Amino acid sequence: QVQLVESGGGLVQAGGSLRLSCAASGRIFSPYDMGWFRQAPGKEREFVAAISGRGERLDYTDSVKGRFTISRDNVKNTVYLQMNSLKPDDTAVYYCAAATVLTSDYIKKFGSFGQGTQVTVSS
Repeated sequence: QVQLVESGGGLVQAGGSLRLSCAASGRIFSPYDMGWFRQAPGKEREFVAAISGRGERLDYTDSVKGRFTISRDNVKNTVYLQMNSLKPDDTAVYYCAAATVLTSDYIKKFGSFGQGTQVTVSS
């Protein structure tokens, strides 16, 4: 099992920045693809960004491209999400995820999630 703990959320004005961190423990971290998801009030959880095990592949949902950057430090067992030019629509609980499920489905492979961290962007 991989345990994931997010931090770095908070309240920020539109146009501001936040950096989320996700500390992983348990099983070996580096082989897993890692991702960030978010869930806004009244909406389903959605994919935000992902990074492959050694960081060679990055994927983003269209709404955050050019504004968010995912990265990882396999020595520190930590994955990050740098969020710039934040908008009120980015308000959500952000979840870190590890691709622990053996499946060809790109989203369903993320089977382990943290407890989440709240990000609130005021207009």
